[in-house]
Amino acid sequence: MGIEPIFDAHNWELVPFHFWSLVCFVFGCMVGSFLNVCIHRMPRGMSIVTPPSHCPHCQYSIPWYLNVPLVTWLALRGRCKNCGAPISPRYFVVELLTGVTFLSCWLAFGHGSPILAVIYAIFLAGLIAATFIDFEHFIIPDEITYGGMAIGLVASFLFPPLQGGRVLTDGMWQSVLGIGAGAGIIYAILRLGKLLFGRQRLKLPADTKIVFTETSVLLHDREIPYDELFYRQSDVIALHARTVELVDRGYKDVRVRLALRSGWLEIGEERIDPHRVPFLEAVSAEIVLPREAMGLGDVKFMGAIGAFIGWKGVVFSLMISSMIGAVVGVALIALRRREWSSRMPYGPYIALAAAIWIFGGKQIIRSIFAM
Repeated sequence: MGIEPIFDAHNWELVPFHFWSLVCFVFGCMVGSFLNVCIHRMPRGMSIVTPPSHCPHCQYSIPWYLNVPLVTWLALRGRCKNCGAPISPRYFVVELLTGVTFLSCWLAFGHGSPILAVIYAIFLAGLIAATFIDFEHFIIPDEITYGGMAIGLVASFLFPPLQGGRVLTDGMWQSVLGIGAGAGIIYAILRLGKLLFGRQRLKLPADTKIVFTETSVLLHDREIPYDELFYRQSDVIALHARTVELVDRGYKDVRVRLALRSGWLEIGEERIDPHRVPFLEAVSAEIVLPREAMGLGDVKFMGAIGAFIGWKGVVFSLMISSMIGAVVGVALIALRRREWSSRMPYGPYIALAAAIWIFGGKQIIRSIFAM
């Protein structure tokens, strides 16, 4: 049975088509306002429900009439009404982008299947939130990835045409296959990347002091939190130090190997519990750091995408996102906006590739194989 009768296109046609276009754009902007809350609060572990919308600078609680999507930001010229502090243009961009996305889904799918337009709009809203969070924090929250898998699976079960099926089980199994293919392929790439590119060797100025605190390693020009380095038990920071200083002892004018893992610290032949070492300083001209080809968040994110667009969409998104990421990365390097070893979020390119699949990926594949 599904839920198709609720969204019967003939019922929706009783109201002018572009009335719904306007509704979709306005509602999309409202959803974009909520996405801004998610983008700001989720990475910080804050509730997306309480407290109500407020200025992050002066904590002014924003009344409803000053929280109108698009209009308020423009009217206040991007500043808080109470304290005058600047409000990031990201708020306006996300609201506008979400409104345009909802409108595009309606224009592309509303004539044939209003429910398909609604499902894709919800899916793309999740991609927008994940994209902006990943750009800023290099993470994709589990609420988006696991939640996306669950919603995609349920939507595919209740509405099989989402996966090109006709009966309930068709959509569900295609969604399961998409989750498995998406997460499995990216995880395989992650493991291969770790094997091939899992270490980063940094040359340092002579006699550079490297300080290990309880939460991070301090180099001459940067601070790197351990959370960005230790993903697995096998990850290790290694160097050959000329001198090593601890709180209670030191190693002077020697060349001793120092290795730090998440569970233990090794200095020469001595192994120490790192949690009992609040401070450690070493002098070296080189350090080897662990690094990831991509994070586990990308694995779960591709699984969530596969839940909506199936294994074919996963393969397409993987290929297109790789090309987009390569072009953007090389361009940024050429413009000297990043270095070869710099971290680069991959989630946004997966999201863009998935959006391309929705709005024309199948036609692109047909055109390629028809040549």
